[in-house]
Amino acid sequence: MLTIKKAAPLRGEAAIPGDKSISHRSIMLGALADGDTHVTNFLESADCLSTIDCFTRLGIFVERDFTHPGHVIVHGMGMQGLHPSFHTVVLYTGNSGTTTRIMTGILAPQRFVSLVSGDNSVNARPMKRVITPLAQMGAKIVSMNDDGCAPLQITGTPLHGITYDSPVASAQVKSAILLAGLYAEGPTTVNEPTKSRDHTERMLRAFGASVETKGNSVTVTPTDRLTPIDIEVPGDISSAAYFLAGACIVPGSEVLLKHVGINPTRDGILRVAKAMGADIELVNETKDAEPCADLLVKSSALHGTTIGGDLIPTLIDELPVIAVMAACAEGTTVITDAAELRVKESDRIRAVAEGLSAMGADITPTADGFVIHGGKPLHGAKIHTYDDHRIAMSFAVAGLAAEGETILDDESCVRISYPSFFQDLAALER
Repeated sequence: MLTIKKAAPLRGEAAIPGDKSISHRSIMLGALADGDTHVTNFLESADCLSTIDCFTRLGIFVERDFTHPGHVIVHGMGMQGLHPSFHTVVLYTGNSGTTTRIMTGILAPQRFVSLVSGDNSVNARPMKRVITPLAQMGAKIVSMNDDGCAPLQITGTPLHGITYDSPVASAQVKSAILLAGLYAEGPTTVNEPTKSRDHTERMLRAFGASVETKGNSVTVTPTDRLTPIDIEVPGDISSAAYFLAGACIVPGSEVLLKHVGINPTRDGILRVAKAMGADIELVNETKDAEPCADLLVKSSALHGTTIGGDLIPTLIDELPVIAVMAACAEGTTVITDAAELRVKESDRIRAVAEGLSAMGADITPTADGFVIHGGKPLHGAKIHTYDDHRIAMSFAVAGLAAEGETILDDESCVRISYPSFFQDLAALER
């Protein structure tokens, strides 16, 4: 358990840990490249370490520099270079849905059998969304419990390209299909209802793959070779979101969040925060393959807004902490089209509504979001985190603005994406 007390103004700078999505992909594509990929600011969280462990079991040497945390060298073995010790390899993905789903696309065309399983949370998450399109490509994937979830048995087999109209905007689904498409006969196209985060497409191009994007459609051409590169992972905007929200809702705050990724498929929280009246300035902006900026955030008088539609995929992971901001804002905030929250590490719609209600907020959960009538003073409460890192961090932020003490029943789950979160938060409480 951890007790959070109402905070004095948040002040100072925070160096944001590396982006989780990009860190995962740096290992995956680095492993398939011919030669060494050097990665800096790699996120050494439990989820990303699960990805490293999986590729280690597939015969890839991933070198970590413990004297320089975040420095990793992936000694890639080429497109045909995955060689597990046994014909059937068992891969444990922990709590990482990203590892589980995207790995299916890499494993489907290999020359061996893979058994992929995660923890109880991951094994309850829907995998049909990747099994279905990969099966259309010729993949042989079996849900071992016949429930459309992991554990999965993947028997490697030759694949062919397809055009797939995805019913959901999911970067994990899209990435699994595109990575399988690298090995397929003929091009592979994914059409999405709304454009999801595009880190895979950007990184594939950097590694030398042929990727064409038009609107919400992306096409990959098969290749025999990826070229290793150097990758500097930007700070994760999903991690920066907690300090951004805290600075907005704690009076007198001013924080500078360093080197944060502002990829336009991920920057929805910036657009929503500004729509709510947040005082945010982008400084030292870069236009690299993954654009970055420092975010200067000051305490603000927030007001309600409406969030839905195409905006949702750009901030799906930030919606719990956005709900906290909405509870502290004047007026009503309506969040729709976010049913995906119900199949994350926890049912986040339920967890957020339960926690904020316990703290005195006026929040009504809906099938695909919330209605939040903001402006009611928050008070401390005991919060059930459901072993969900984003719920734990969101309610740590809520506790900063609440009277009394807010008690998290289990704070250790933050290791999934941000192991040093509470230390970094304490450093801003001055």
